[in-house]
Amino acid sequence: MKALLIPFLLFSYFSIAQPSKQLVEVIITPSEADWTYNTGEQAEFTITVLKNKVPITGIEVDYAIGPDHGYRELPFSKQGTINLKNNTTVKAKKVDHSGFLRCSAKVTVDGKEYNSYTTVGFEPERIKPTTSLPKDFEEFWNKGKEELAQIPIEPVLTLMPERCTDKVNVYHVSINNIQGKIYGILTTPKKEGTYPAILHVPGAGIRPYYGEVNESAEGFVSFTIGIHGIPVNLDEGVYRDLRAGALNGYQTFNLDNKDQMYYRRVYLGCVRALDFIETLDKFNGDDIAVTGGSQGGALSIITAGLDDRIDYLAAFYPALSDMTGFLHGRAGGWPQIFVDESTNQQEKIEVSKYYDVVNFARFVKAEGWYSWGYNDNVCPPVSMYAAYNLIEVKKELKVFLETQHWTFPEQREMKNQWLYAKLKQ
Repeated sequence: MKALLIPFLLFSYFSIAQPSKQLVEVIITPSEADWTYNTGEQAEFTITVLKNKVPITGIEVDYAIGPDHGYRELPFSKQGTINLKNNTTVKAKKVDHSGFLRCSAKVTVDGKEYNSYTTVGFEPERIKPTTSLPKDFEEFWNKGKEELAQIPIEPVLTLMPERCTDKVNVYHVSINNIQGKIYGILTTPKKEGTYPAILHVPGAGIRPYYGEVNESAEGFVSFTIGIHGIPVNLDEGVYRDLRAGALNGYQTFNLDNKDQMYYRRVYLGCVRALDFIETLDKFNGDDIAVTGGSQGGALSIITAGLDDRIDYLAAFYPALSDMTGFLHGRAGGWPQIFVDESTNQQEKIEVSKYYDVVNFARFVKAEGWYSWGYNDNVCPPVSMYAAYNLIEVKKELKVFLETQHWTFPEQREMKNQWLYAKLKQ
């Protein structure tokens, strides 16, 4: 359990935080400006170390080159130590298949260690998944949706006056799910009329939610859900205790039983959130989008794959994509499982296929906007391309090369502009 906790916390942190700048910068620059090569080509990396913006030379650099491995480990194809000079370069071995290659470098300056890495792609548009589609995949999820439809929604909306504004009402919401409840924060414009709706699905973790007041002020019904069946307006201490205790490692709970796997209730809960949106007087009855990042990016694709009521989706770095990657010598999507005896069991591998974003991507009918970075070590790019490449409807991908598991403000602005324009057209 401890082994799972570390990457889980790493995941939760990087999903919201852009790293702060350090005194010494290790910069690894690939020979191709777009960080992308054809298969059969040889990538070359220039390593530069700056202190106070001035290059440092004459120090030793430890470097390693190998397949992108997320935050786990895969064998290096090349490594060594070199003396840093101006324009010091290292060459990778030629790559004969589509995928990603990472060059890492580490230096010690004034007794402190600094490191960095750069990940390059080789024809990523040709990446294929390692997982496969179960024959009864559609039957399994259709049965789940049929069971859900038999359960009354029974929404309970509680106005939160302290969060309301002159333009927006804010409610804490409870609705019935396939098991237990789904809780969330609903925000609606006060102005008379009906509006398009946006469902916000969450990144990994256990936390309170506050809703999207600014979004509703722009003219949208906005519903932000939690996935754990607990109210989303409790004291932070409640969530902290759950993170450390009962819900620690939830992402692999019951991975050996497809009917009891933790995410079954979560995925069907996203469908139930759409059921709820359709009951709202403020909803225009036609236009629904779903959006989120990381686990939320995964849930965006999954919701669109499960339910054709979704018209548009916008996803940052989707997790839970091609999770079997490590069984095939490349990185698997978060939570980066199938790396040891605890998960490398055939029944768990088979169950994962019913919950892998790759297999929902095959059924997406909603136009989509996607964005991630080559350097993402939580949701490795090879895993995300494995899902993205299967989506056959209109889509666009905005790659911000250097980003890890975080976004630039410009990315978020771009996403909002695209999504709002689509819903208002």
